[in-house]
Amino acid sequence: MAPPNTPASAGDLTPELINTPEWSDQLVAAAGIPMYDIPFLTVGGGMGSFVTLDYLRVYGVPTSQMRVVSNIDHPWQTYEFLTRCSQIPRSERIRSDSSSRPDNLWGFPSYALQETWTDKTPAYLWQLLTEPLLNDYWTPRAGTVFESLEREAKRINYWDMLVKGQVRMVRRRAGGGYFTVVTPPEGTAPTKRIIFRSRFVHIAIGYPGLKFLPDLQEFRTKHGDYQHVVNAYEPHEQVYEFLKTRPGTVVIRGGGIVASRVLQRLFDDREKFRLQTQIVHIFRTFVSGSHGPHIWARRKGGDGWAYQGFNYPKSVWGGQLKAQMRKLEGAERAAKYKEMGGTNTPYRRRWQEQMRAGRSGGYYHPVQGTVDRVERAPDGRLVSYVRSSDGIVREPVADYIIDCTGLEADIAEHRIYEDLLRHGGAYRNPVGRLEVERHFEVKGTASGDGALYASGSATLGGYFPGVDTFLGLQIAAQEIADDLARRGFVRKMGPLRSTSQWFKWAFNSPV
Repeated sequence: MAPPNTPASAGDLTPELINTPEWSDQLVAAAGIPMYDIPFLTVGGGMGSFVTLDYLRVYGVPTSQMRVVSNIDHPWQTYEFLTRCSQIPRSERIRSDSSSRPDNLWGFPSYALQETWTDKTPAYLWQLLTEPLLNDYWTPRAGTVFESLEREAKRINYWDMLVKGQVRMVRRRAGGGYFTVVTPPEGTAPTKRIIFRSRFVHIAIGYPGLKFLPDLQEFRTKHGDYQHVVNAYEPHEQVYEFLKTRPGTVVIRGGGIVASRVLQRLFDDREKFRLQTQIVHIFRTFVSGSHGPHIWARRKGGDGWAYQGFNYPKSVWGGQLKAQMRKLEGAERAAKYKEMGGTNTPYRRRWQEQMRAGRSGGYYHPVQGTVDRVERAPDGRLVSYVRSSDGIVREPVADYIIDCTGLEADIAEHRIYEDLLRHGGAYRNPVGRLEVERHFEVKGTASGDGALYASGSATLGGYFPGVDTFLGLQIAAQEIADDLARRGFVRKMGPLRSTSQWFKWAFNSPV
């Protein structure tokens, strides 16, 4: 894949390229940017890219036909960073179903069977059989997931397909296909940019970015304080280390899975190190019991929390709800998303006991309210002005505030999405993300016989709800692989190949 002769120029984007929605080969060559041909290119290099490449490798696509452009070294790197920041180290369990295996498209054996075998612990099977009535839902350890992903990445020769770099934009190519503009690491290429010319492009760049609650963002900007007002998805170990040195107070904002994990970390440290930590937990919406629009769509709740075992109802994956969602358009689809949405967390017996102990012991204080603003007290601590539904304003004072709301930035804040919306023909779905077809092709971006696909959180609001989960990424990958088979890029996988490939997976044989 040697590049063609490059004209003696800067090798960078020109104003003409930036302002032209569809590029010709001659236009790119005139800018002096080297071009490399690769039939299938995936952008991102995280879990979405990995799962899609894994499916295509199992379907039979050789590594020479595919590349992944990424600024990270291994697919689970960002996910592990986020789980570790949100208090889920490798030894703790994530919120994922036992059979949702991004390293194993068949889902068998499940994570539960794998951990039962490796840990020699039959109790895991009993938990599976009795969940959720007698036991909590069984979920895998983060370490099990990452180790399994590493095994599969080696098996499919993932690193033979990896190209390090930052993608700047994806533009349609005159005659069909796409140009993907990449900024390689400094010193690794003769020009500032390189371009991949592809028939098919897949975008899976994850969340556009974190977004703070407005009052917390205002405080951070005003005071330049990024140590005492923190987001749970950014490194904030200084909070827990400080609390080990002296009694302190922490304000938690949010009522989802991350809030429950941060809360458990505070409780665990309090018990383990005999700390005197006080916890003020602010719920914007305080759930006092079961809730929902009707008897068939109700979610358990209490003490401020809404409880749900996994991100979405099980019928999303293959039942009536999945079939229904594939038929909905526009406002009807948006209304269905609103009905099934809302912040929730799994019910865990351990931290339920800890919360009860905290309430009775006077060191855990859940409150309902909206925070008008955060100010610095004379002693340097943080004052939150919390307005409850009855109009009363409380003013809890804390050493630290942890934002666990998990707000996402708008997709247009990521330059790839912004460029697709502006120049690529893409447009928003009913909930404001990228509108995609049922097979995850981005609507409005077709280019000749080529196709541009997207999967992951950017496509939330489409015909399939659970896009930002392990199983959702797998379903998207299968839809994409099957569409590529319809287009003749790969043979559709039948039962014989599927069976033989499963045995290869089981014995860790190369694809």
